[in-house]
Amino acid sequence: MSDPTTPAQPAQPATARLEGAQKMRSVERRLRAQIFRPPPRLTVSQWADAHRVLSSVASAEAGQWRTDRAPYQRGILDAFSDPAVETVVVMSSAQVGKTEIVLNLLGHFIDQDPSPILVLQPTLDMAKAFSKDRLKEMLRASPRLRGKVEESGRRGSDDTLLHKAFPGGHITMVGANSAAGLASRPIRVVLADEVDRYPASAGDEGDPVSLARKRTATFWNRKVGLFSTPTIKGVSRIEAAFEQSDQRRYYVPCPHCGVAQVLKFANLVFDDAAYACEGCGALIQEREKTTMLARGSWRAEQPGAAIVGFHLNALYSPWTSWRALIDDFLDAKRSPETLRVFVNTMLGETWEIDGEGVDTGSLKERREAYAAEVPAACGVLTCAVDVQRDRLEVAIKGWGAGQESWLIAHDRLYGDTSQPNGEVWQRLETAYLTKQYRHESGGTLAIRSTCIDSGDQTQVVYAFVAPRQRRGVRATKGYSVRGKPLISKPGKPNKYAVRVVPIGTDTAKDVVFARLSLLAPGTPGYMHFPQGADEAYLEQFAAEKAFVRRVKGIPVREYRAVKDRNEAIDLEVLNLAALHLLGAGVYDQLGIFAQKAQDDGAKAPSRPAAAAGDRPAPMPAPLPPRPAYRRQGGYVQGWR
Repeated sequence: MSDPTTPAQPAQPATARLEGAQKMRSVERRLRAQIFRPPPRLTVSQWADAHRVLSSVASAEAGQWRTDRAPYQRGILDAFSDPAVETVVVMSSAQVGKTEIVLNLLGHFIDQDPSPILVLQPTLDMAKAFSKDRLKEMLRASPRLRGKVEESGRRGSDDTLLHKAFPGGHITMVGANSAAGLASRPIRVVLADEVDRYPASAGDEGDPVSLARKRTATFWNRKVGLFSTPTIKGVSRIEAAFEQSDQRRYYVPCPHCGVAQVLKFANLVFDDAAYACEGCGALIQEREKTTMLARGSWRAEQPGAAIVGFHLNALYSPWTSWRALIDDFLDAKRSPETLRVFVNTMLGETWEIDGEGVDTGSLKERREAYAAEVPAACGVLTCAVDVQRDRLEVAIKGWGAGQESWLIAHDRLYGDTSQPNGEVWQRLETAYLTKQYRHESGGTLAIRSTCIDSGDQTQVVYAFVAPRQRRGVRATKGYSVRGKPLISKPGKPNKYAVRVVPIGTDTAKDVVFARLSLLAPGTPGYMHFPQGADEAYLEQFAAEKAFVRRVKGIPVREYRAVKDRNEAIDLEVLNLAALHLLGAGVYDQLGIFAQKAQDDGAKAPSRPAAAAGDRPAPMPAPLPPRPAYRRQGGYVQGWR
């Protein structure tokens, strides 16, 4: 019963109650929309600026990522956000942030667009290093990604070193040399790094890049990124891909006249470490580079191409100064092989080989009379032995500053090489390996490193090498694989306790043939031949030539024999490997060892040559590297 003393409340009209309910539903809808609204879709560069954090372990500039630090990266990153773009090609120098671009792409796809992703590295070891050293640090340092990828070691976890799972996708990292890693599950995103270092074929399956592309066939929105510094013109994968693209280059405005231009190494002024504008000729200082980069833009030279391509050199890099680039060039110019590395890794350009053969006639004319068995400029001796069924081919080389070299002796020791302790092997030991060689200064030098090819009479070579390894005698095996290092890590000890040293013969031949073309004595890498060098030996340098052939559609540069005898080339390869096996402390400071040999000889000018088998004197300790040389001059003219 209601209280008669309380006045009755007037009833709300039905329309008022309806309006109140509608307002409540409207507020509820707005709240639901705010709560359940998906995060805004960001471009890759926007995502990186908002969520990427650089680790102090993996980066010299730890903290929040800023694309403005290297503004040219924005165009590359956001090309992957364009739904109309399927393939992106980046042909660049080192030091422009290429690996960080790949990491930003991975972070964006994990967070914004989960997909099955394949990261392709040249080798399995490089894939493991990328996972441990780079990807793991990005996942740990960036809060937005932390926890999205399963942690290794958990029971039942779908995470391993080379496979990272996250909601809606996964990242699989493989080596281009592994056919098995390229032939499993479907992939939407392929990021292929350093494609010019890939083998021509993954096992017997074919081109690794083509195999990876095939795995994206079921996705209409596939993305393929190809990244690399280039190598040799005509066989460079990244160059071929870039030439099929729209060929974008980064134009920056001159701070004086405003003319937009592509930065070129030829316009650097060495004296001032400044850049000469192509428009007004004014000198642009290094401090103005930041402003130029911020105002730059990408321009396509072949607009309309289906593939988007970018080219960058180290002049744009905020992490490489123009002065450092000039110093690197002056240092690299000392020899063809170091200049080639500079052109590839600093200019982001392919290296063009001018000549493929050797003029043996000019080599014969270059023969010279040495003042002594070992010329004064030599500081280190190496030995190479090529094993044939009926003989041992032996070559002794002396090395001086800049790896200038002198052929000291060449001989053919005939005999049955199939006997482990046979007479021909004993002659090698007593006549060459343990001999003390008379230096022009009056002292003597002993052989410090010897490489014996184990391709023939393999077990006999192992038996001979085994007790002599402490004297620097090594068994080697050559591999004609494009891109293989000159020297790789030795294998496990065999039953003779010998660790065989793998040699990348094509890599070594690139060096040897480039040096044979040098014409001026005193040039780093120049090769001297003694007056007594026989013509048959010198003619063998024309026994091989470089050719380009296609392996499953991919151009591959290889050496082919055009004559029967090529031992001289093999001996040069083995001697080069023997030198490098001494380590950087020796082959980078050969001039110091040459001076040490001269000083030692001057102290004991009447000392007789040591008897065979005497223990050689220890090598001097390496001295600190020489200071960088700076050229005094104007613009670069004819720098290649």
